[in-house]
Amino acid sequence: MTNQALFAIAIFLVTYAFIISEKLHRTIVAMSGGILMVLFGIVSQEQAIHHIDFNTLGLLIGMMILVAITAQTGVFKYVAIRAAKVAKGKPIRILVYLSLITAVASAFLDNVTTVLLIVPVTFSIARQLELNPIPFLISEIITSNAGGTATLIGDPPNIMIGSSVPELDFMKFLVNLSPIIIVIMAVTVVCLVLIYRKQLVTSPELSAKIMQLNERDEITDSRLLKKSLTVMGLTIIGFMLHGALHLESATIALTGAFLLLLLTGEHYLEDAISKVEWNTIFFFIGLFVLVSGLVETGVIKKLATEAMNLTGGDPLNTSLLILWLSAIASAFVDNIPFVATMIPMIKEMGALGITNLEPLWWSLALGACLGGNGTLIGASANVIVAGLASKEGYHIGFFSFMKVAFPLMIISIMIAHLYVYLRYFIW
Repeated sequence: MTNQALFAIAIFLVTYAFIISEKLHRTIVAMSGGILMVLFGIVSQEQAIHHIDFNTLGLLIGMMILVAITAQTGVFKYVAIRAAKVAKGKPIRILVYLSLITAVASAFLDNVTTVLLIVPVTFSIARQLELNPIPFLISEIITSNAGGTATLIGDPPNIMIGSSVPELDFMKFLVNLSPIIIVIMAVTVVCLVLIYRKQLVTSPELSAKIMQLNERDEITDSRLLKKSLTVMGLTIIGFMLHGALHLESATIALTGAFLLLLLTGEHYLEDAISKVEWNTIFFFIGLFVLVSGLVETGVIKKLATEAMNLTGGDPLNTSLLILWLSAIASAFVDNIPFVATMIPMIKEMGALGITNLEPLWWSLALGACLGGNGTLIGASANVIVAGLASKEGYHIGFFSFMKVAFPLMIISIMIAHLYVYLRYFIW
């Protein structure tokens, strides 16, 4: 192994350690690691820019702008309060409905955005019922990660996989992942009800208070709502057709974002741009450059060769290894940097002899997205909900979360294991 490869590994491992430790903001750490790769001459600036996946960045920015404008209409608060009323103010039903809304919204908006919108309303409903909001919040974390797994745009790992493998378009993600996610969601929600049914009890008087809420009061701008929902609908249709249209998903998302800005006027521009999570965007840029150092020095190729030796190049064993490795790793480290490292490794496996890589990509998506449920630091949505809870004076402990979430994550991966085996190697 060359000195440059050893330097690249050292920078990568130190950067990764700082990301896990959370001593410094992960964006600063990832960007610093990426810059060091260029400063030490491991990659040139041109190579670094070549490795940045602008399709992933464009898709994230476009969806963030779309959701930022749509959120100003109050539609998400309307949906949450309406769900609570349909549940007749009964806490366990509210948990089920909010979990299902979170999962569906995460599939089409992305899970980070969904929890940012649904959590504030959850606090309001829990306050009305005089209940601890933590059971609702933990359920929303788990179902946001599960729901986000179902589509190309639902979870950052899927966005990265879809962007790196153009033939895996929106419809392929939907057809291959949504059937198993529906099964996993059903099992997960039943388990959550069994876990929390004794904690979520309130008086009939407090349930009646929920029934008095008027969800229509939450809609602040009906004209903007019509424009936003129309453009959002067209954008989702665009995602479904982007393979046939020969357009990248970023082009669809940015077209939707700026069409909505054209329809609504420039006074929404500054607010929409400020709502883009630039921390996340620069985190991705840093990671792409960081991983480029491992690619250019041959480290990824070496890892892929070792993995192939371990599984004997058998596609089934390799798929299941990726599924479980992704799940366990993503539970303890953020799944975004893990997937950024795995993508070139799987591509290298293709070059080394595995002809059909699709089962490997679906295994990576299922493992990384569902594995993020294992601990409180496993996925971005988890960290964000914990932060929002802390601001409201509620502490979600690392081990109290893990006690509920880790067994549910293992159950979901066991179901995914069976699915991958049956769908891609038996049927």
